[in-house]
Amino acid sequence: MRRKTEKYRGRRTHGRGKKGGRGAGLRGGKGNAGLHKHKYLYTVKYDPFHFGRYGFKRHASLEDEKVTINVGNIQSELPTYLENGMAKKSDKGILIDLTQSEYNKLLGGGSIKTPVTIRVHEATAMAKQKVEAAGGKVEVPENDE
Repeated sequence: MRRKTEKYRGRRTHGRGKKGGRGAGLRGGKGNAGLHKHKYLYTVKYDPFHFGRYGFKRHASLEDEKVTINVGNIQSELPTYLENGMAKKSDKGILIDLTQSEYNKLLGGGSIKTPVTIRVHEATAMAKQKVEAAGGKVEVPENDE
């Protein structure tokens, strides 16, 4: 089979038109070229939100990142907390004060069997439910609410 250049030998364009042999000439450019010009109807029909900004993003300094801990992690790390003073044993039971640590939110992942009192800035409903089911309680300081 002969190639097209051989078939149209002697002609100036070899059947490709004026700029057919140069990259993306016959397609109106490569990629997104011409979306504001000759491919504008394509933009309106298939990609109307291509240009411009939409929505908003908060400034990074305004976002407060929660450092969370699961109820199950407290159960597994309880001996360590008692050793390094993060938890204290008293006659009422074990008190874990997370307000003095890096953690500021208690989540309900995992399970807890030991009755403990946990002081934390924030706690989910599931976390409170699991701690209370084990015989403990979750204390949220007044000024945090």
